[in-house]
Amino acid sequence: MLKGSQGLYAITDSELLANDKLLPYCEAALRGGAKLLQYRDKSQNHARRLREARQLAQLCQRYQAYLIINDDLELAAYLNVGLHLGQQDGSIAEARARLGEHAIIGATCHDSLQLAEQARSEGASYLAFGRFFPSQTKQDAQPADLSVLQSAAQRFNLPLVAIGGITLDNAQPLLHNGATMLAVVHDLFAQNTAAAVESRARAFAALFN
Repeated sequence: MLKGSQGLYAITDSELLANDKLLPYCEAALRGGAKLLQYRDKSQNHARRLREARQLAQLCQRYQAYLIINDDLELAAYLNVGLHLGQQDGSIAEARARLGEHAIIGATCHDSLQLAEQARSEGASYLAFGRFFPSQTKQDAQPADLSVLQSAAQRFNLPLVAIGGITLDNAQPLLHNGATMLAVVHDLFAQNTAAAVESRARAFAALFN
């Protein structure tokens, strides 16, 4: 159920990983030490999404990491993998009932301990807070303060994921204030080569040592 987990949480981006970059770049991130990989694709191309998610699930199994599907309970249930839900994406409790007690289910909590408390009560496996820095992925996301991590660390016995504009240069304060996982999109996958992605992932993973 992920309790006590630490590490890099890689999140895919359809634009950054276009032109056949998805699989090699994700494998590079996993090889570099990513513990969780979230497949985030908001398109309606269900056949492609199923194909890609299945391939990523096989990669995660090979590298002993967890695949998390963003906002698609049906796909997560079909592949027997994890799920991440935003505040408008459906019920944590419904997902827990559908996926079972051992599935990893994450919840977006923005900067709200109240939302986090609700998510925990409904069966969330981890709580995601942010954005902590300006984000290129979600430019209109509401900002969060480091103090929410401090309070959450004292209040919840669950992994705390920090998200939003995280880079190697600004990550340390998040860890010092209670984050146990760093969710990274752009600073990981906006590299020119798969080798550079792997190097970046290793540098993020080293922050937890």
